[in-house]
Amino acid sequence: MTMTRRGALKVLGAAAGAAAVTTAEARTPKPSGPDDLGLLFDATRCVGCRACSIACRDANGLAPDVAMIGGAPYDAPADLNGSTLSVIRQWSTESETGYLKAQCMHCADPACSSVCMMGALHKGKRGVVQYDVDRCVGCRNCQIACPFNVPKFQWASASPKIIKCELCRHRWDQGKGPACAEVCPRGAVVSGSRPELLAEAKRRLAAKPAAYQGGIYGETQGGGTACLYLSPVGFAPFGLPALGNEPAPALVETVQHAIYQGAFAPMVLFGTFAIVAWKNRHAVTAAEENDS
Repeated sequence: MTMTRRGALKVLGAAAGAAAVTTAEARTPKPSGPDDLGLLFDATRCVGCRACSIACRDANGLAPDVAMIGGAPYDAPADLNGSTLSVIRQWSTESETGYLKAQCMHCADPACSSVCMMGALHKGKRGVVQYDVDRCVGCRNCQIACPFNVPKFQWASASPKIIKCELCRHRWDQGKGPACAEVCPRGAVVSGSRPELLAEAKRRLAAKPAAYQGGIYGETQGGGTACLYLSPVGFAPFGLPALGNEPAPALVETVQHAIYQGAFAPMVLFGTFAIVAWKNRHAVTAAEENDS
């Protein structure tokens, strides 16, 4: 059945009327779990060798992102993209230069999953923010919502998907963790549970207090992240956002609950649009498979 413009407006009008007599729904906090997996990056130890990003690419079966530098081809992506889950960036101040590892932060309360209407991005085992391509309708709301600008869309693909780090969860059954942490020669990237990483970060701060500035990024920022950072210059030069302690989705969801509590019509409309997009996506995938 095709919904007409008049029909859609009637449904939305009824939803607005229902919303007028409802009150805002309190939002349940979503803290980190004791076994949440994460990473600790220590910028005082990183030498920019990029062993971590190469190991990430190999472990996830991704093609090199090759660019011509000085007349020679190099696998040297400047930023996260549709084929790059982790990247080393350079940062600088007036007196210092160093390197930063960027990947998904695996927030305790992630904005990307909050706005994903189909649950394609969601918190999974060990707190990893994971992606389910079969649920994705390509709306790309996650890209807009993420305060760290992490999720990337495969624009060049006929059946694109969202690309982001999932802490090598496909390797867990083999008894392996994130590939990036396995190969770092200087301990600049280490993996473990979030409580273990916080303890290690505090140990390093206590051992060399003059070497670090700004505390531990991710301990409380944005409600807490499973990927933590230590820096010799604070975090502004890194380009990390200056977030408060409140999770990014908190305000948005509180407003949404005030509008939509008890109003099923908006969910029906969004659901209808999502199903159509999902069917179109899978039709393209099936056509590609038949042609191959």
